[in-house]
Amino acid sequence: MIHQTAVISDKAVIGKNVTIMPFAVIGDVTIGDDCIIHPHVVIADGIVLGNAVEIFPGAFIGKEPKGAGALARQPEFERIVKIGNECSIGPNAVIFYDVAIGNNTLLGDGASIREKCTIGSRCILSRYVTVNYNTKIGDRTKVMDCTHITGNAVIGNDVFISLLVGTTNDNVVRAGYSDHVVGPIIEDNVVIGVGASLLPAVVIGEGATIGAGSVVTKNVKQKTLVAGVPARFVKSIE
Repeated sequence: MIHQTAVISDKAVIGKNVTIMPFAVIGDVTIGDDCIIHPHVVIADGIVLGNAVEIFPGAFIGKEPKGAGALARQPEFERIVKIGNECSIGPNAVIFYDVAIGNNTLLGDGASIREKCTIGSRCILSRYVTVNYNTKIGDRTKVMDCTHITGNAVIGNDVFISLLVGTTNDNVVRAGYSDHVVGPIIEDNVVIGVGASLLPAVVIGEGATIGAGSVVTKNVKQKTLVAGVPARFVKSIE
């Protein structure tokens, strides 16, 4: 079912049993079978949706990053977004160009993913999570409400990041944008407690746990619990 008020490019390729609701704007895209596009969704040119993707009202897929003269770096991107099968994109979510999302991933209300990011399969990026540029997130990883994942970060598989977690990528802000801008590396099976802060370029080893409210200023060894400000070793985790 395609509503008569929807605006759809003549070059759009639309699969079987697709529902496009009122006032959606659809560019030169490929939409798989059984997709549902809710009202007031904008899908720009070059987007590829898998089968059974549902996009809720007000979402914008394929936003072009623009510096407006204020950014220290010049955005680089390709005009494509790939969203895997059976994904759910929440109301008012924004996905920039040059993003790939695996199958069965949920993007919560108001979430945002910047350019050159890769998100794995069966992930949850909850309400108002922001993922900055050039970040990689593995499979089955959960990032809870209002957490910020900084640019140039790497997150592994089966990671749990609680709400209100902050990550950073620049210890020398006055130096401008250069190769020193590196986010945290979070290895597989890590758990990060509510309100923790991770400083630039720290490595959180596989299976480690970061206590709630901790400030992580240096690398954390595998299978250890750290907590405090600054975070310090508490015990090993078997």
